[in-house]
Amino acid sequence: MKKILSLICIGTVLLLAACSSVKTDDPAFVTVKDGKFYIGDKEYRYVGTNFWYGAILASEGRGGNRERLLQELDDLQAIGIDNLRVLVGGDGREGIPSHIAPKLQTEPGVYNDTILQGLDYLMAELEKRNMKAVLYFNNAWEWSGGYGAYLDWVGFSGDVMSSDGSGQMKHFDQTPVPTLDGWWEYMQYAGNFILNDSAKALAAQHVRNIVTRTNTVTGKPYTDSPAIMAWEIANEPRCFVNDSLHRAKFVEWIDEQSTLIKQLDPHHLVTTGSEGKHGCEESMELFNAIHTLPNIDYACIHIWPYNWGWLGQYNQNYDADKTVEGDDPIVTKVDAACDSTLAYIDEAYELMHKAGRPMVLEEFGYPRDGFVFTPGSPTVGRDTYYKYVFSIIRDSGKIAGCNFWGWGGRANVQHTIWQPYDDYVCDPAQEEQGLNSVFAADGSTMEIIREMTQQITK
Repeated sequence: MKKILSLICIGTVLLLAACSSVKTDDPAFVTVKDGKFYIGDKEYRYVGTNFWYGAILASEGRGGNRERLLQELDDLQAIGIDNLRVLVGGDGREGIPSHIAPKLQTEPGVYNDTILQGLDYLMAELEKRNMKAVLYFNNAWEWSGGYGAYLDWVGFSGDVMSSDGSGQMKHFDQTPVPTLDGWWEYMQYAGNFILNDSAKALAAQHVRNIVTRTNTVTGKPYTDSPAIMAWEIANEPRCFVNDSLHRAKFVEWIDEQSTLIKQLDPHHLVTTGSEGKHGCEESMELFNAIHTLPNIDYACIHIWPYNWGWLGQYNQNYDADKTVEGDDPIVTKVDAACDSTLAYIDEAYELMHKAGRPMVLEEFGYPRDGFVFTPGSPTVGRDTYYKYVFSIIRDSGKIAGCNFWGWGGRANVQHTIWQPYDDYVCDPAQEEQGLNSVFAADGSTMEIIREMTQQITK
């Protein structure tokens, strides 16, 4: 069966390659020239946000609220945001702790049509407003299914080293749930996706199904939509296991997926979704390899000062105790976070400048003061950090666009950890709701964004 599936996939790719056309010169599409983005003959620089739940919010089913969606888009436009990074949809079975719901793809090729129509509605609204979206298909992390869902669907099971220091192996018949089974266990297990041809074949078929879709609202194929800036292979794709086999297979997969997308849709840009060095097992060689592939149009990086330990001991979103006693590191250590941010950008930019590829900071986030999550609560540290990041984008020429993480907007936050039927913010279901999200009530942050969009995009 695996051989037959592989032959079908290879045949499809070859047929598409034979039939593919050259990239469009339609002035509504984003193109790349001399290391910069253009729409028509005008350079395109942007300040955007992450809005991963957009298709769910735009649906008419569970989780949907089109009235809120339109209000959110109005609010975003009012502060100059014209670019959204959106998850096509979640994968896997319902009811897994810390996973989003509802899922788009509940079994391979079996879709929740309500969410697909929500994606159609969202894209139609973006077209009306001359806004752009980056749409990503997959996820290395558990919160939307991603790698783990595909491994489960092909019946994978395996052993991983326990994180308890015992040296013992733990067996899993399904993908570990990080908040229950351990993050180290999850990452080891998820690393098998890169090696599993059957799982990757299912992921490739999902790409085909979405890219070749016709929008039920506009009547146009997605390949003709001016609202799509780029297709993205995955959210923070990783090989997870740092050996030569996993690294080689990772580059091979990024190459295969980007080639497939270009053959299906030569009109739109393609990128990886990578965090940068931190998502490439700390290897800039690997970062360079995936972002200089022939069908990858631009590079992306993510920056998370809190998650990555740049604020000292408060170095994980998943710490059980975030009590702040004395000085608040979110405020007092923001200068150190800024220094590390510039160094991270510079290291990636040096390689991408040589390669002639634009670079986007498509995720950056910073917690609210004191690890409080309430909309409108103080954001002195975040505001300082946002101002600094935006100044790099405005002044250095190293970053062509950015998407801050993320848009909480008008959400009514009901629980610290997301529960089914709660409003979506941008913090995933396993994180505190409001930790990194920007709400409409965050007046000082909103004003900083408004000022910077005017300066960066002029």
